[in-house]
Amino acid sequence: MVSVVVSAMIAPSGAPVTPAPLEDPMNKLAALTVGLLLSLGTVGCIAAPVVPPLGLIYTNIEAPINPTGGNPSGRRGESSVVAILALFSTGDGSVRAAAQNGGITNVEHIDYEFYNVLGIYQRYTTVVYGN
Repeated sequence: MVSVVVSAMIAPSGAPVTPAPLEDPMNKLAALTVGLLLSLGTVGCIAAPVVPPLGLIYTNIEAPINPTGGNPSGRRGESSVVAILALFSTGDGSVRAAAQNGGITNVEHIDYEFYNVLGIYQRYTTVVYGN
């Protein structure tokens, strides 16, 4: 029995046999980890009442978060979140921050803007209107 195991590990030329790339347990673990991270990266995609089509190369859209049926009026406030390489993200894209930036105490309408270039640079902006 031992000779079978040893012969499976050594080639006829006497050189040791290395396992195929995915037969190595560490490579399997690395492949599983990468697959899991890629799938988790799609969990936080844009969620709004209506999600316009997004381009893989370039996107520049504006859409409502809470459509009120009328034209937005009054003051306008914005707050943004920026992501670089889809790896680093920073900013405050909250409605509260947008209202503070526009000097708004009564929010009447909320829109959002999304800008993306190849996933290298992304910007999500919350836009609020009110008085």
